Amino acid sequence: MTRSQRAVRWLQPGLVVKRWMLTSGLGLMMALLGAAVWADLKPIYWILESLSWFLGTITTVLPREITGPLVLLIGALLVLWGQSRSFSAIQQALAPDKDMVLVDALRAKSRLNRGPNIVAIGGGTGLATLLSGLKRYSSHITAIVTVADDGGSSGVLRRELGVLPPGDIRNCLAALSNEEPLLTRLFQYRFSSGSGLEGHSFGNLFLSALSAITGNLETAITASSRVLAVQGQVVPATNVDVQLWAELENGERIEGESKIGHAPSPIVRLGCTPSHPPALPRALEAIAQADLIVLGPGSLYTSLLPNLLVPELVSGIQRSRAPKLYICNLMTQPGETDGLDVRGHLRAIEAQLASIGIDQRLFTAVLAQDNLEPSPLVARYQARGAEPVNCDADGLRQSGYTVQQAPLQGARPTATLRHDSRSLALAVMRFYRSRRKERDQ
Repeated sequence: MTRSQRAVRWLQPGLVVKRWMLTSGLGLMMALLGAAVWADLKPIYWILESLSWFLGTITTVLPREITGPLVLLIGALLVLWGQSRSFSAIQQALAPDKDMVLVDALRAKSRLNRGPNIVAIGGGTGLATLLSGLKRYSSHITAIVTVADDGGSSGVLRRELGVLPPGDIRNCLAALSNEEPLLTRLFQYRFSSGSGLEGHSFGNLFLSALSAITGNLETAITASSRVLAVQGQVVPATNVDVQLWAELENGERIEGESKIGHAPSPIVRLGCTPSHPPALPRALEAIAQADLIVLGPGSLYTSLLPNLLVPELVSGIQRSRAPKLYICNLMTQPGETDGLDVRGHLRAIEAQLASIGIDQRLFTAVLAQDNLEPSPLVARYQARGAEPVNCDADGLRQSGYTVQQAPLQGARPTATLRHDSRSLALAVMRFYRSRRKERDQ
């Protein structure tokens, strides 16, 4: 794109730039007028006489039909040239290494600022995948993240330093980051060797250190968000150190998120200690202002349902009039959701809510994968005990659910069966727009 074409793009609406340029121009004219009045209007007389002489001279050389358009064209070209050079200088000063032209960046920011308030609830890689796609549509995103993890690097830091597990929060911060890719890669870097360091990610250590310095994880997340230029906000579901427990169908009770993910028998009920952890005010405020509330995707019993163990969050979701969408996984997870289809996942959510006294459905709309066709990749998952999560769309609709299906794994072949961030976010935004259209009719 040429410089002149980029200059013309500054005239397009929505950049919130032209109004301030006009305001500055008006201010300059008023300042000059004030100076002229102070000088007994003599500068105005001189300017008018000079302008009258100039116009009289130039129109004697060329006719008015030529002089007017020519002067107008020269003035417009000077304005566009000066504007282009000015904003190019601003671009070089603010972001010399960024490839995006400033006008494109401002247009993108204006579009994102008009996006809906989206609250995404969950944890694990599923939530991070959703967030990395949604940030293309809105800058008003709140991720409410479970803090029940007790395995891997997060579990070690939780036991040894007494901090809330930072792993899922780190993933969400990286997913919403608009900073340089190298800084994001540094935040996600995992040490592969070193006594005491092996298995830890830099971001987990960074958040743990900031938690110790600032006194709590919430403040550490806010500081990290500034470093990573996070688009939106990431909020823990609670600031209390919670321990998950599960009652199994065989009567056994197991404790710990890492053990629940490999339960030897179907899970009947999930709980936590302490039993009624408080929610953070920022999370409740985001839910109250939400235009869309999304649960999932993610591990049902270890990433999604732990958030619904926070009573204030559930009450906030109940009160909200925003559309509420549950995003189902592509495949079952051995030891956690064996044999469950989409209806089975929804029943598990409703059973969990019923166990805490909530008898109504919170999520009446579901987004599911188009039924997967047999393939070598699906067969590989089946060999490890996972099955496609089938969706009986007609049966669910008859039961009162709104069902939307889409190719959520994306169009390009991959080595894993996971949600594609762009395809997933596109399907979510289509659901939101359809609900908004229904509301406005």
